[in-house]
Amino acid sequence: MIDGSLDLSIKNGIANLQFSHHQSNALPSVLLHKLINTIQLLDKNAEVKIIILQSGGAKTFCAGASFDELLALKNQEESIAFFSGFAHLLNAMRLCSKLIIGRIQGKAVGGGVGIIAACDFTFATESASIKLSELSIGIGPFVIEPAVSRKIGLAAFSELCLLATTWKSAHWAKEKGLYAEVFPTLKALDAALVTFTKNLSTYHILALVELKKVFWQNTSHWQILLLERAAISGKLALSDETKQALKKFKSPC
Repeated sequence: MIDGSLDLSIKNGIANLQFSHHQSNALPSVLLHKLINTIQLLDKNAEVKIIILQSGGAKTFCAGASFDELLALKNQEESIAFFSGFAHLLNAMRLCSKLIIGRIQGKAVGGGVGIIAACDFTFATESASIKLSELSIGIGPFVIEPAVSRKIGLAAFSELCLLATTWKSAHWAKEKGLYAEVFPTLKALDAALVTFTKNLSTYHILALVELKKVFWQNTSHWQILLLERAAISGKLALSDETKQALKKFKSPC
């Protein structure tokens, strides 16, 4: 599917939510909004205690924004609306009363790193390196900054931003706090994830809900802040410099 797909299964209080896109699990607007709506529905689902967020395939967790869609943006209204999708997704994850556990099987770029940072706990493989490449295409990781800085600190975030073409290893990400655990294989990751989520799902649901509130204290201003950041990205994305840089990455028809 050109807009990607979203698959959901619920068993024993654990929701498995998987997004997929043929372009390295990039997130066009349609898929972003499907994710937002599904997370909001899971928040209200009394059968769900834990959410596992994952993506399809084995090599890439998420390539961030769809470059094809970015290049097709025609005006400021469209551009701001696109980046607002990422703002709404991060806020949906933040406001969801259920703990969101990230299964990070491969590389993550840009908005994908922001999604990882918005998870409450993450398991990753050794191949799950990360990069914030926004500066190299004329924009910046403004929308995701609050989530990423909250997890790894401003110094590490600055390093990622300024080394825009440099991959940081999964072990670097764990050292900085983005990943909780790093495993040598996907099989080992999944075995640990099953045990972890099974145990977590046996705990008092109200205790888990209250704990998540503690995790996300002092972030209520994100409801406005992330949309303000989306406006910054939206304006920059329409510049000639950014359009030229994006053309280098445009997928062949």
